[in-house]
Amino acid sequence: MNTFDADVIVVGAGPTGLMLAGELSLNGVSVLVLDRLAEPIRESRALGFSARTIEEFAQRGLISRLGDVDVIPFGHFGGVPLDYRVVEGGSYGARGIPQARTEAMLAGWIAERGVTVRRGIEVTGLTQDENAVTVHTAGGDAAGVLTARYVVGCDGARSVVRTAAGIDFPGTAPTVELRFADIAGVQLRPRFSGEPVPGGMVMVLPLGPDRSRVIYYDRAQPLRTTPGPITFAEVAEAFGRLSGEDISAATPLWVSSTTDVSRQAARYRSGRVFVAGDAAHIHLPIGAQGMSAGIQDAVNLGWKLALTLKGHTGEQLLDTYHAERHPVGARILANTLAQRTLYLGGAEVDPLRQVFGELVRHEEVQRHLVGMVTGLDIRHDVGGEGHRLLGRRLPDHQVTRDGVKQSVLGLLAPGRGLLLDLAGSPDLRAAAQDWSDRVDTVTVQHDNDNDNDNDNDSDNDSDNTGDSTGEGRVGAVLVRPDGYVAWVGAAGDGPGTRASGMPLTRALTRWFGPAH
Repeated sequence: MNTFDADVIVVGAGPTGLMLAGELSLNGVSVLVLDRLAEPIRESRALGFSARTIEEFAQRGLISRLGDVDVIPFGHFGGVPLDYRVVEGGSYGARGIPQARTEAMLAGWIAERGVTVRRGIEVTGLTQDENAVTVHTAGGDAAGVLTARYVVGCDGARSVVRTAAGIDFPGTAPTVELRFADIAGVQLRPRFSGEPVPGGMVMVLPLGPDRSRVIYYDRAQPLRTTPGPITFAEVAEAFGRLSGEDISAATPLWVSSTTDVSRQAARYRSGRVFVAGDAAHIHLPIGAQGMSAGIQDAVNLGWKLALTLKGHTGEQLLDTYHAERHPVGARILANTLAQRTLYLGGAEVDPLRQVFGELVRHEEVQRHLVGMVTGLDIRHDVGGEGHRLLGRRLPDHQVTRDGVKQSVLGLLAPGRGLLLDLAGSPDLRAAAQDWSDRVDTVTVQHDNDNDNDNDNDSDNDSDNTGDSTGEGRVGAVLVRPDGYVAWVGAAGDGPGTRASGMPLTRALTRWFGPAH
């Protein structure tokens, strides 16, 4: 009989690993986080996160921990301007929140939940059998081994976990390189979306009263050929040559670079081992999609692992992690490569930019692009058919519960399934009673009745959830712990509704296992 150090070992204490640890702890799963770094990072590649990630943080009551969140309504796709408010809840995302601040918030959250993070521990390999995973480590006092029922690699692009599990990481080699520096002591004009200049592109992002991040692409040197890290002298020379602004007297705080190398794990699961975040997908950082995708991986996987570990569901639920998240990752790689061409190409791309600029004048095209970059248009196959909300995220609306108004997303804070009873149906509550250990049934009143009317809901049409079905008012909605709708019931139809094409009990069984 195996003795486990934890139900799940998470390798990597970045945003993905920390979010996953929190998701698991919400469901009573023991989790151990390992990280090779002795201290959390101070530098921040990401400076914000997407609109969908804002919602996922809100689902767990985390967004308020970040204080004032500056949501940017406008953005771009490959340099082509877009108003992201074209979809409901749309924005370019939260900006001015460095990755280190997000990590600190998540680390504080899981510490409150009693999750252990062991730092200075390097994972050197792993083996698995049908019952457990053995993790080989170095660091701390000495080399050692740890065991868990499952392991999740959130350990970045050079993931040891992915390699040890035999998961391929195919993709494309780098062709361009963006270089950047965080600097202090000089005042620069902001260039939030980047500006094309003769010879390349320059961007300036304010980080504080006298701090900025300067980013540039030098078409004359698409990839550095010299060994060793980039220096501030190189950045200052190239930025001055491209922008005409002298930053040589600035104090450099951090200097680095990134490329458009794009790779995706062929499988997100190998037996008892999973990969998430940069261990599963890497790409050119455009539109805050990298860190956000990793956090969304964690939210998708956490509850599935928990239900499986508790014996509520079989292994087939874990297979839906790859089935749902791999296509999302592939789409991110595709859109970032397309944006690279529009954003960094030379004069030869001007005809493409012209045609693209004409296309985005159409609202349908705008909604498609905004949904793609933000993750707001993700739709999973949840079974059933017919209703436009099926498989989509639960939109953030105000509801009234016991006379108190609140955001509907706040009802997902426990990390459990959620059955929203919008019609006060005793039959509905009775049908869900045998899943009460996994699913909360909550009676609420929607504060905007029009949002429940499939024929007249212009607001929800704007979130790209598809055509209305004309089946009348929504009476109930079953929501998975990750915020995606798994079943919709029409008012008056009861638990055996026709709206989703399946009875409520079948949907509950599919996602939460058999009745207790």
